[in-house]
Amino acid sequence: MFAVLKTGGKQYRVQSGDVLRVEKLDAEAGDKVQFNEVLMIGSTIGAPLVSGAAVQAEVIDTIKADKVITYVKRRRKHSSQRTRGHRQQLTLLRVTDLLESGADKSDVKAAVGSRIARREAHTETAN
Repeated sequence: MFAVLKTGGKQYRVQSGDVLRVEKLDAEAGDKVQFNEVLMIGSTIGAPLVSGAAVQAEVIDTIKADKVITYVKRRRKHSSQRTRGHRQQLTLLRVTDLLESGADKSDVKAAVGSRIARREAHTETAN
């Protein structure tokens, strides 16, 4: 059985035991996280999400992707050049369980991106 989950603006087709590289999550190595945005699981297709379904995974590590270099050159008068590099931060996960129902009853914390977690922490301290 497989599931299609959505995280970090991307969709992933996963099975139990798969290893994924997703956008950085607010979790440490060894933590269990749960993805609640499941678009499809088994033969059940959501509209747009499958209610009560979830994918549980264990965080293996936080890594960085390969460096992507961008180069900008403007032609002619007053030309300038700029080179920039970027390494995206990723989280390495191993999928452990696919839950078709009962996801709201599990005590596993939801997978949240690190940016969203920082934003929520900032709004709590501001209030």
